[in-house]
Amino acid sequence: MPIDIRQFPCLSDNYGFLVHDRETGATATIDTPDADAIDRELAAAGWKLTHILNTHHHWDHAGGNLALKEKWGCTVIGPTGEAEKIPGIDRLVGDGDEVMLGASKAVVHTTPGHTLGHVIYHFADDAAAFVGDTIFAMGCGRLFEGTAEQMWSSLSTIAALAPETKLYCAHEYTKANAAFALSVDPENDDLKTRSEEVDALRAKNIPTVPTTVALELATNPFLRAGDPSLQAAIKMPGAKPVDAFAETRRLKDNF
Repeated sequence: MPIDIRQFPCLSDNYGFLVHDRETGATATIDTPDADAIDRELAAAGWKLTHILNTHHHWDHAGGNLALKEKWGCTVIGPTGEAEKIPGIDRLVGDGDEVMLGASKAVVHTTPGHTLGHVIYHFADDAAAFVGDTIFAMGCGRLFEGTAEQMWSSLSTIAALAPETKLYCAHEYTKANAAFALSVDPENDDLKTRSEEVDALRAKNIPTVPTTVALELATNPFLRAGDPSLQAAIKMPGAKPVDAFAETRRLKDNF
């Protein structure tokens, strides 16, 4: 595998990720939730920061850009749709663009919904996708800027990735997400089992990230909006999946 990934906690519930190309030594941080924490991980690994890959403009994802760029002289890459909101941005990327981290390639997918310009970075050769706040383990991002239609399309893009793809979500929200998921998908045996596993992991302060596409397809209510049992539970039998998704998101906002 040509990349190494270091995951570490930041702020109250964020995760930071360093991606390191073994062949060339090029190293990216996915977003910049905490510049000091990122520097500590770089030092622990003996890596030098060459790139910042921003998924979106929120402060807990881009707030450390300028400090890290000043220290490392790294290249800041971020979504075209949020160019004016990404501090220190050098390169704008959109749907289908490729980002080379040394010898490793990431394909950019636009995933609006949480924000209008949100993007994810998919390292297909490594079966890894850094998904920011578009999808979480058993959850999805709040619709701060986009529409339910946009977010459903974005989630469908992620759902279409290879089932074994690891999804590196930016927050540890899984236990709370599981509680909501059980409220709208109570007959899902896979979900019941997973919820128990999550409780055990979090009791030991073990991360529940990354997840996988396959696991989310089986247990994430926001990907299961077309499932008859979930639609029945939210009192929308026979609904269009996007409409059931919108209702599920509304219920989560008020859970």
